[in-house]
Amino acid sequence: MRTGFDIAYFSLEIGLEGSIPTYSGGLGVLAGDTIKAAADMGLPMLAVTLLYREGYFRQELDEHGNQTEHPVEWDPESMFKLMSARVTVPIDGREVVLRAYRQDVVGVSGHVVPVYYLDTDFADNDAAARKLTASLYAGDTDHRIRQETILGIGGRRMVRAIGHDVGCFHMNEGHACFLTVDLLSEYLCRHQIHQIRHDALADVRSRCVFTTHTPLPAGHDRFDIRRVRAIVGEHPVFHRPDLYGEDHVLNTTKLALNLSKFCNAVARRHGEVSRDMFPGYPIESITNGIHATTWACQPMRELFDEYTPMWRRRNDELRLVRRIPADKLWAAHEQAKADLDAYVRDQTHGDVRLDPHAFTIVFARRATEYKRMGLLVSDPRRLERIAEATGPIQIIYAGKAHPHDGVGREIMRQVHESLQSLGGKVRGIFLPNYNIDLARRLVAGCDVWLNNPRPPMEASGTSGMKAAINGIPSLSTL
Repeated sequence: MRTGFDIAYFSLEIGLEGSIPTYSGGLGVLAGDTIKAAADMGLPMLAVTLLYREGYFRQELDEHGNQTEHPVEWDPESMFKLMSARVTVPIDGREVVLRAYRQDVVGVSGHVVPVYYLDTDFADNDAAARKLTASLYAGDTDHRIRQETILGIGGRRMVRAIGHDVGCFHMNEGHACFLTVDLLSEYLCRHQIHQIRHDALADVRSRCVFTTHTPLPAGHDRFDIRRVRAIVGEHPVFHRPDLYGEDHVLNTTKLALNLSKFCNAVARRHGEVSRDMFPGYPIESITNGIHATTWACQPMRELFDEYTPMWRRRNDELRLVRRIPADKLWAAHEQAKADLDAYVRDQTHGDVRLDPHAFTIVFARRATEYKRMGLLVSDPRRLERIAEATGPIQIIYAGKAHPHDGVGREIMRQVHESLQSLGGKVRGIFLPNYNIDLARRLVAGCDVWLNNPRPPMEASGTSGMKAAINGIPSLSTL
């Protein structure tokens, strides 16, 4: 039996909860929030990503701030339903077999958005193919092409094999652009033509939309077209540089732009930057959001349930939070700080205890140069003078550097060095293994949420929204 899902949402990473390590950061967490919101709204949507059995990585930090990466241990078989469908996707001249696991995301009214996790790690594949979906953002450029082929071509074929009729394919970043290649190939085969005509392009564009997330040129995948042909195969689109981007380089963002009827950036300023980066394309802007129920801490949820009971179904009802007495808000905040302390003590086996009475500033995000992780502690003596005049200050850091990002790793080492040099009434802590579970407690348990990237290099920055839903002010350069 075929089932109709108007929207198929493709994302190389999806972060729904901390125990499912199929995300690395903001892109995946935003995808997870989008899926949860779609379930709450009753949208006819499904989602597709990869099943990373080793996750992104579990972070270990030594006393100097040196990061070591370890595979994440988790058991997807105990969490998801294995689907019976099998599809193949051409990679490196042979057919790689895919299977999928299903997770149902249930909305506030019971509506279900299924998420399909694509997997190659089973006996139908050779040893090399079984490793293709092992880790997120691991390996070289060729490995990235293979993973994006699995997502785009394999994901599209899997959705069809399971029995879903899709009217709109939503590509969350250029990682999913190869699904347009599969749609084009199917159209050419169905109409028994060998060249890409206007009608073929119009057909694919009518079914695809695209969201671009990064204002950094390096964040847009660019692949040597010869390697793409060798890995993915000979498709007519790979002989059309006007479609794939440049003479000898496939730009995944340009391919997605050229084969979509609509594209959006993720904030107004990001839209301006994206239109400058890709002139001639009508890139709209839709500001990112968050899934309020996920990010509101339990004490705040209880207050919202009491004073604005429809907030889970209609977030605009949160305007009624003005009714909540200030003393109740403060009590909820103090409980959130206590919950953060309890969580940190549990995760560190009692080695770290927070001061619930200190003014607490949190900086938690990926360690990369433009986010300026070390800015707050760049002048430790000045911080100490401020604390002497105002009272104790507690600074909490969390975040990971990409395993291949030497600059990001060095930034974490420098921050650790600065934290260790703090004295007087200033205390600094760097919490390891930043993930959704820790993030939920940090955005609720701090007194100020800090975000100081170099403008305009941060596309949107939703972490301040997560703090705001918990009554926490955000200090930001955005």
